[in-house]
Amino acid sequence: MSIKVAAEQEQTDAIAGSLYQIIDGSVTTPKGYQASGLHCGLKKTDRNDMGAIVSEVPAAAAAVYTTNAFQAAPLSVTRDSLSAAQLLQAVIVNSGNANACTGKQGEGNAYRMRDAFAEKLGLEPHLVAVASTGVIGEQLKMDCVEKGIAALPQQLTTDRDGAEQFSQAILTTDLVKKEICVVVDVKGVPVTIAGSAKGSGMIHPNMATMLAFVTTDAAIHQPSLDQLLKQTTNKTFNMITVDGDTSTNDMLLVMANGLANNEGLHEEHEAWKAFEAGFHHVCEVLAQAIARDGEGATKLIEVKVLGASSNESASKIAKSVVGSSLVKSAVFGADANWGRVIAAVGYSGEAVETDKVDIYLGPIIVLEQSTPVGFDEDEALEYLRQDKIVFTIDLHMGEGQAVAWGCDLTYDYVRINAAYRT
Repeated sequence: MSIKVAAEQEQTDAIAGSLYQIIDGSVTTPKGYQASGLHCGLKKTDRNDMGAIVSEVPAAAAAVYTTNAFQAAPLSVTRDSLSAAQLLQAVIVNSGNANACTGKQGEGNAYRMRDAFAEKLGLEPHLVAVASTGVIGEQLKMDCVEKGIAALPQQLTTDRDGAEQFSQAILTTDLVKKEICVVVDVKGVPVTIAGSAKGSGMIHPNMATMLAFVTTDAAIHQPSLDQLLKQTTNKTFNMITVDGDTSTNDMLLVMANGLANNEGLHEEHEAWKAFEAGFHHVCEVLAQAIARDGEGATKLIEVKVLGASSNESASKIAKSVVGSSLVKSAVFGADANWGRVIAAVGYSGEAVETDKVDIYLGPIIVLEQSTPVGFDEDEALEYLRQDKIVFTIDLHMGEGQAVAWGCDLTYDYVRINAAYRT
């Protein structure tokens, strides 16, 4: 990477970081949110398998969903809820069962979840969203679901423990919870943005089995929130891959309840860039956490593409490289096999000038103007033993750039997925 490009990236990161403050918080840190989770019997173990987030007041809301043609019943129900007024006040989530490819019965069960939780909270059904994750093709045990819904409202709390219980409730093969919180100044008013996510396997752009939930106390115009969510998703959650499989259940949901009492945000507001930067950071951290926690993973892989003909082209090339099973395997084995990287660039489907490409392994240049560069194999091996590996690819064609994230491919990935149902 050229000194100029590196300096510009450092300057961009510094500016973005000055627009928001990272704090130790959770989805209940923004004003007016409660959460909790419990075990209702959907999982064979005693781990939490049902959770909820509830706002004190109806919140402006938006969502993006998996692009898989086979979409789970909860996604249809959530779409239906949002179509009423683009408002939500609660989300009910279960793990252990995806309620996907379950026909009319599965759709009816998703509506039963929504309506039962709405009744318990005294809300209109359209103010409740539903999400599920777990095994595909099995009907929900509705006796367990209804037992959980009956008990959950009494456990809702603004305390950090409520957010902890929720974070644990949405996990499947994840090894760790994933959460982040930032504060943005909006003309002297602190506005908080927080997120919680799950995802470890069956992860691939576009949307990746991932679920993510963002809460904020910002007052924001719903069309602006919807557009921001879509734009940010394309740069974060749609730039991760673990195994090349796009789930039937992926969903990213945001609620903005306005209880910070800030001046209403929109694209022309003077604080919009700060809010946009904070929102992007929340989504990027969650996306990276999903990639890092890929099933069996030992390393996070970051692929930066610079000098592309367009940002879209850079994005496709970055995803091609980070999704390569051979690149992922080489990283696992700490093999500085840059040939696999250049091959993935070449089959990305994007036009490249094949005599101009530079490739860096961390700080080590291994290819310059598409010509091999001698490098210290021991230095490369030492770098590849770290838990985050960065490939930088400079195409020297234009100003387009993008970043994608993934993980290494290990023996444990096969072991985990060979017995997922059993």
